[in-house]
Amino acid sequence: MKKLSKVQQKQQALVLNVADMLEQQARSEIPGMVQCWFDVEYHLFPGSLLLCFQFEDEQTLEAAKPDLLKWQKRLSAAMLKKGVILKDMRKHLTFTLQGPED
Repeated sequence: MKKLSKVQQKQQALVLNVADMLEQQARSEIPGMVQCWFDVEYHLFPGSLLLCFQFEDEQTLEAAKPDLLKWQKRLSAAMLKKGVILKDMRKHLTFTLQGPED
């Protein structure tokens, strides 16, 4: 794996901070939410950011889907507070059954 530059390290720290904050909120507000993980290509940041909320089963995933837009807005707002503008907030957060290794 290629070593991250100073700028990329700052981007990674920013994303980790926001992801941790949203994960804590989601675990307390969404039943069945297992974890929050993200994928990003730093040379394409912030356009390549994808935050995923992983659920334990199909039933909990379906129950949470009506709140997806609310969480996309929260991600967008949290990133904006850190000085990062997400042009299309709907592309950057998804609900899934898959884990980071899948």
